[in-house]
Amino acid sequence: MSGISGNLLTAGSGGGSGAVISCPHGGRATLTAGTSGRAVLINGAPVATAAHIYAVAGCPHTVGGVPEPCAAVRWSADATGITVDGTPVLLDTSAAQCVTAAFVPQGPPFVLSAQREVTVR
Repeated sequence: MSGISGNLLTAGSGGGSGAVISCPHGGRATLTAGTSGRAVLINGAPVATAAHIYAVAGCPHTVGGVPEPCAAVRWSADATGITVDGTPVLLDTSAAQCVTAAFVPQGPPFVLSAQREVTVR
């Protein structure tokens, strides 16, 4: 795990969740589904893992005048070696790609996170 750094993302929702995630075109990504063990908490919210699904809303991207909005964020989190309930955690530095509803890559998301206190049960 040498050389890996970044802040853990949370699976919380709303303003207290920590990270603000957006697509390259300004759409906002929010947690819509996923499993979350409550073994590791950050300010009372479960740590986000690769099992969580983030949907993108409000993406204005068009190609040739045809709407091609980002619809979701696909994470590649297994490089950290850190897991919660056997699933890789998400860091603000985790590789990810915003995709359309047809899974066409649109570019990496922007992730703005804050350092959080971690509680382990």
